[in-house]
Amino acid sequence: MKEVVHTTPLDYSKTFSNLSQNEVYLKLENLQKTGSFKVRGSYNKLINLSEEELKKGVVAASAGNHAQGVAYSSQMLGIQCTIVMPKGAPLSKVLATRQYGAEVILEGNVFDEALAYALKLKDQMGAAFIHAFDDEAVIAGQGTVGLEILDQLPDVEAIICPVGGGGLIAGIAMAVKEKNPHISVYGVQTIACPSMKQSLLENKAVMIEAAPTMADGIAVKKPGLKTFEIIKDYVDDIYCVDEMEIARTMLMILERNKLLVEGSGASPLAALLYKKLKLKGKKVAAVLTGGNVDVNFISRIIERGLVESGRYAVFAFTLKDKPGELEKALGSISALDANIQSVNLHHIGKHIYPGYAQLVISVETKNHDHIEQLFKVLKQKGFKVTMED
Repeated sequence: MKEVVHTTPLDYSKTFSNLSQNEVYLKLENLQKTGSFKVRGSYNKLINLSEEELKKGVVAASAGNHAQGVAYSSQMLGIQCTIVMPKGAPLSKVLATRQYGAEVILEGNVFDEALAYALKLKDQMGAAFIHAFDDEAVIAGQGTVGLEILDQLPDVEAIICPVGGGGLIAGIAMAVKEKNPHISVYGVQTIACPSMKQSLLENKAVMIEAAPTMADGIAVKKPGLKTFEIIKDYVDDIYCVDEMEIARTMLMILERNKLLVEGSGASPLAALLYKKLKLKGKKVAAVLTGGNVDVNFISRIIERGLVESGRYAVFAFTLKDKPGELEKALGSISALDANIQSVNLHHIGKHIYPGYAQLVISVETKNHDHIEQLFKVLKQKGFKVTMED
């Protein structure tokens, strides 16, 4: 695998170390070939197929990153590759998969529906199926992330990584704990799709109902059977984070570390920052699993993150429609060191009465306290003002 996959950096982060009161290192799988760790497992699986199997080509199902890993690996080995992706898969991941030479079929609304269709297709074509996580060769390939961490930080005390179907954490936990059983391995899921967490509670792999999540890479409604058994034996615990925590963490990684990381890849740091894990003073490696973020989604994450962190606010005013009122409102905001981003003044509308106007102002602010101060001062000055979501 050394000729195909990168040994990715393990970078110390002073920012996240200070915020979490641990010694935090970032395993940068977002810098891996194809933009995620998935190429490790897919390539390892493909090189373990027989020549006869390779001639018939391969089929895989993926929400995005596994698709690119299989497509890239297939291109390296010169074999035919068909990928089934959910209809809602990010456009950037669909295009990248096609650029690696794979035929892409969009089927189903979630990963599990795409998987069911891919299994039917595999039988029709007689091709080998490359599972995204529930395969021993795939699990072993992903486990090389853990071996690299041990080489790069031999005295690591805890490793945190995202959990979807469980291939990555199963591989890492087994590889690491067979060498040093004292190292803790923790998984992180979203509250929107806690399938592995629920499966461990019920002591069997179960299907759950999932809500939409920005961490599409770990939105798997039922974990693998093989991965579940490994995780049950080797993983210390699994924690859950919500969408707000993921969005804020993605923005912080981008702003502080200059790294673009997917929602699933940001989840381990989100768990650390929001104190889901009771770790303090430990040497911790957080696996940032991927960086394949749709360009349009990046802008929404930045906007959402700014709102959540209190650095962006929208105020709606009802003003008397007479000279000086607009200037008074704008001056009141500027006087409190808030940077006005946009101004929209409407004289006609369903809720605008004659003699009045509606003013909507978007403002760059410092924090939530700054927003509260603005709101309070505007009220004191007699403005009829509300906060917009």
